[in-house]
Amino acid sequence: MIELLRKRRSIRKFTPEKIDPAQRDILTEAALRAPSSRGINPWEFILVDDTKTLLSLSRAKQHGSEFLKNAPLVIAVCADSTKSDVWIEDCSIAAIIIQLTAQSLGLGSCWAQIRNRRHDNEKSAEVFVQELLGLPEHIKVESLLGIGHPDEKKKPVSADKLHYEKIKTNQWQ
Repeated sequence: MIELLRKRRSIRKFTPEKIDPAQRDILTEAALRAPSSRGINPWEFILVDDTKTLLSLSRAKQHGSEFLKNAPLVIAVCADSTKSDVWIEDCSIAAIIIQLTAQSLGLGSCWAQIRNRRHDNEKSAEVFVQELLGLPEHIKVESLLGIGHPDEKKKPVSADKLHYEKIKTNQWQ
């Protein structure tokens, strides 16, 4: 696991190669195996590979979602907000599990934050995605994960760049 973490980087450039159905199945299984508070599993996932929809998703927010138009797969990480008060945390856990699974399969991924972001002056990014994907109001959108075969190489962050000063033992000081 530590090797996956060492190598994982946000990949925003993808080759046009489609994701193999077996890899897609593994990503789906990983999402459904994500832990959640009290085993409620409020998360819902929408797998998007339609070119027109991917283009629309790339315009979901004002900045930072453009890369989605070239991803062969986007997974919308959503949740039924009526099921759990910690759906945001549960979705975050599921999202990183999907990303680490993608990394283990030789795929790249990047998270596009949707919750608490703006599409434009009139509409939130979340409402934009809800409308685009036909989601009911109680199904909230946390993030969009662009996944595909990397078309960029990024070096791992070296250990000497880690912020060890953020680690405390027993107390703040």
